[in-house]
Amino acid sequence: MNSQSDQQQLANGCNHQVPNQNRRSQHVDRPEVQTLPMPVPDPTIQYTKLFINNEWHESCSGRKIPVYNPATGELLCDVDEADATLEALDSGKVFLMAYFVDLMATIKTLRYYGGWADKIHGKTIPVDGEYFTYTRHEPIGVCGQIIPWNFPLMMFAWKIAPALCCGNTVVIKPAEQTPLSALHMAALIKEAGFPPGVVNVVPGHGQTAGCAISHHMDIDKVAFTGSTAVGKLIQKAAGDSNLKRVTLELGGKNPNIVFADCDLEYAVEQAHSGLFFNQGQCCLAGSRVFVEEPIYEEFVRRSVERARSKVLGNPLLPGVDQGPQIDQKQFDKIMELIESGKTEGATLECGGSAWGQQGLFIQPTVFSNVTDDMRIAKEEIFGPVQQIMCFRGVHEVIQRANATQYGLAAGVFTNDIDKALTVSSALQAGMVWYGSNPLQFSL
Repeated sequence: MNSQSDQQQLANGCNHQVPNQNRRSQHVDRPEVQTLPMPVPDPTIQYTKLFINNEWHESCSGRKIPVYNPATGELLCDVDEADATLEALDSGKVFLMAYFVDLMATIKTLRYYGGWADKIHGKTIPVDGEYFTYTRHEPIGVCGQIIPWNFPLMMFAWKIAPALCCGNTVVIKPAEQTPLSALHMAALIKEAGFPPGVVNVVPGHGQTAGCAISHHMDIDKVAFTGSTAVGKLIQKAAGDSNLKRVTLELGGKNPNIVFADCDLEYAVEQAHSGLFFNQGQCCLAGSRVFVEEPIYEEFVRRSVERARSKVLGNPLLPGVDQGPQIDQKQFDKIMELIESGKTEGATLECGGSAWGQQGLFIQPTVFSNVTDDMRIAKEEIFGPVQQIMCFRGVHEVIQRANATQYGLAAGVFTNDIDKALTVSSALQAGMVWYGSNPLQFSL
């Protein structure tokens, strides 16, 4: 589900052809859905003028970019459905998810950091004696950025926006599986009039392009989102080269703790969407669901019922809830971990197999009676596989939730705010959601 034309990279303001990957375009007609955003069969950029420095200018190529009149908020152009279509084609995610989550989060990110550009100031510091002492925040320089395949458009914005608003230049490498969104954004950036060399998009594999960025002596900082194993390699490369600064956002095996005093129906739905959205391919997914004993069996029953209700298929079609996994390697990894769950004694409540005659689809899978020593309870699956475990007390569940090499995120469901605050403060996680999940947070 990709573009047939040669891919390109943007370097120093110039487009360079990269080899054709034999990728096909897919045409979808959705006349039956009139009230929701719809995929664009052949995403094209329309023609208009650009609003720059309070004046209207003809665009150099005749193409337009998504932009608002800063004085009135008037929408000057709209290519959002084309952007979401490209994102769905590139990654296999459901179109409406790409539109309402990925695209909207991208817009919010760019607007937020756009507002920071003129608000980064130094400070004067009072000291004894006749001295004038101050701090000044300066750009780091060249930022190398390596982004993952699960949220290509949103991660592109998360990386470039803070770097640019602080006055840096960017060399960004999209994942080899999903380069199209980044290349399209690069075209819009070029059209907007950014000076050559400020934003450079270099598609390629991690072993080549990613390695070059991590080791390059003229790159001052590298930011990476992806697996823990690769993060360690990047950290080492930074130290072996010029001691460049490093920011890493790595994997997760996040606990989701459900107490008996919660709103059960709400907690089931939140736990479901917090794991299964984006085919389970999210580092923030609440894949370890700890449920208090009095409601455990009912929680499992409702979770299985909810998982079985999901509709799998072409992610561009209406009514589809789950698309394919990103590639064969990820598909095989998920299936291997599902088999390990069966072998190690977990109860397979539903799913557990591939879906359909073709494509990389996996049935929504729910395991119960999972123990902490099983691989599915310890390893990041990154797929539509939910593990539900039983606990009896607060101290027990805190200890079990923290018994992991990861520390990215966690969730707590209870109607007792004191309990929620106590548990949240005890969890060794960078982010804790109370009565919610990462998907709601993105919306």
